[in-house]
Amino acid sequence: MTVHFIGAGPGAADLLTLRGRNLIAASPVCLYAGSLIPNEMLTHCPADARILNTAPMSLDEIITEIAKAHEADQDVARLHSGDLSIWSALGEQLRSLTALGIPFDVTPGVPAFAAAAAVLEAELTLPGLSQSVVLTRTSGRATAMPHGETLKNFASTGAVLAIHLSIHALDQVVGELLPQYGADCPVAIVWRASWPDQRIVRATLSTIAAAVGDGMERTAVILVGPTLGAENFSESRLYADDYDRRFRPRGTSPRFPEGK
Repeated sequence: MTVHFIGAGPGAADLLTLRGRNLIAASPVCLYAGSLIPNEMLTHCPADARILNTAPMSLDEIITEIAKAHEADQDVARLHSGDLSIWSALGEQLRSLTALGIPFDVTPGVPAFAAAAAVLEAELTLPGLSQSVVLTRTSGRATAMPHGETLKNFASTGAVLAIHLSIHALDQVVGELLPQYGADCPVAIVWRASWPDQRIVRATLSTIAAAVGDGMERTAVILVGPTLGAENFSESRLYADDYDRRFRPRGTSPRFPEGK
């Protein structure tokens, strides 16, 4: 018996890895975060699967259900939205299962920031503008930010910021970033990326609050940085004809002679 923690992606039912789909189809028990995962995702479950929505459940209740499946020698598909490596409460569940001796594995999923960049048709790292993306958030009721992990500190690097779980604090976000990036810095907010009702708002730091208005809450990613919508940037050397690389040797003395 194994508990399969599966990143179910940002929302679209078909943004699921083949491995994730196969594990869901092979598991007689499925626990899913119902507030963020579409019902279409559950069509991969076996017809007689025991399916539980964990949205109203506590950690102890979730672990109890998993322990029941363990006693019955039944695999569990544990579905979380996005990717499990960030803001998923994975760590506390794995700690509990380890203490109980219940085996598990983890399957990654498409993260929300990547889905947001995709619907914006944007590369977040462009030569000469930014080569880093910081995934961060503002403090919330469930989890406070550690000392030093502030928007101001991250913004001082000039990196693109992908700010999660913070649409309710948009005024705070703008206030902290304006001195660092300037009023004309591009901003894009993607609400429910990849869902049928997704919304996109593009503006600048000085205009984004007015542009958003009402109606966006919870599942929105705020992207801030110079690469959003940029057209004036250098080309990568990766595909330059004279760039000497392992799979395309160039010059009289290439670093990687052909065939080696």
